[in-house]
Amino acid sequence: MDYSQLLKGILEGCILSIIAQEETYGYEILNKLEENGFENLGEGTLYPILTRLDNKKLIQCRKAKSPFGPIRKYYSITEAGKESLKSFIESYKKIADSANNTLFKEEK
Repeated sequence: MDYSQLLKGILEGCILSIIAQEETYGYEILNKLEENGFENLGEGTLYPILTRLDNKKLIQCRKAKSPFGPIRKYYSITEAGKESLKSFIESYKKIADSANNTLFKEEK
């Protein structure tokens, strides 16, 4: 199976989780994803997801001057986003537990 297909389904929840921790911007989100083991993600992967989350009203975006240069888009989570994240975490745990029980049964 293609790694990118598995990744696609998980990234939205992970990005929501990062934004739920504090208001943040794109480059910082990419760095936090990398710190947590998501390798080789680029802006071409991140920004379409941020746009989708914004269109679904799960996050909101504000533009502000950066202390280091051009205007940045800062993202924060909405109440709907918090509910969506909670639902994602519950679903993810259930699916991950089932997959782990199936895939690693012999290792127990």
